[in-house]
Amino acid sequence: MKRSCLSMIFICATALWSVAQDADAAAKSKIVALEQLWNQAYKAGDTKALDSILDNGIVLVNDDGSVQTKNEFLASLRGSGSQSASQEQQVSPESLNVHLFGTTAIATGVMRVKGIEGGKPYTRRERFVDTWVYKAGAWVCVGTDATPVLH
Repeated sequence: MKRSCLSMIFICATALWSVAQDADAAAKSKIVALEQLWNQAYKAGDTKALDSILDNGIVLVNDDGSVQTKNEFLASLRGSGSQSASQEQQVSPESLNVHLFGTTAIATGVMRVKGIEGGKPYTRRERFVDTWVYKAGAWVCVGTDATPVLH
């Protein structure tokens, strides 16, 4: 009797662990897709798409150390019509890792940014950390930081 009880407990625990692993994989895939959406929307100046994935209280720390609210960030993209004020032509991730902590996810990686600043073309690499929270049935970004990679 004890043996069958222990076997049943083991089977249930294994099944629950398997379900949790599947949920984690699905959440990580969703965060990767949202990161890709962010890059594409940013490049295209699609403020509607960005508005949908950025929390209203997001804190954005830029690569120069400045801080923006969501409204300031979206307004900066509207700054010069169809292109963003920074005139970025390409934003492409070189690496991306997602770590889950319950209903919070931390996405880290390196991205390559190409564009025009002050009339001169530039290419730079930036390390980023994005914090995502599962709220009201959707993942939203609540914090982001970009740091230039100088080496």
